[in-house]
Amino acid sequence: MNTRIASWATAAALTVSAVVAAAAPASADMVPGSATQFYAYCSVDLLGVPVACTQTDQVHSSHICQYLATPLGLGLDCIQRSAA
Repeated sequence: MNTRIASWATAAALTVSAVVAAAAPASADMVPGSATQFYAYCSVDLLGVPVACTQTDQVHSSHICQYLATPLGLGLDCIQRSAA
């Protein structure tokens, strides 16, 4: 029983690691001074909530995002960049 639980936890951790690695293209710019935040271009819905984000360089970004671990899996937290 304990072996199956440990195996499942290891497989889940590797899956999350693979998703994060696959979602981090070499062209994405990281936010200076942060090891977890990156620049992204996000489409927003009618309420202004980011719905589709793609990692990009600083010049073409609309948001600053970071991945968060949630009880449901890996989540994305984004804030809109200021115009300045």
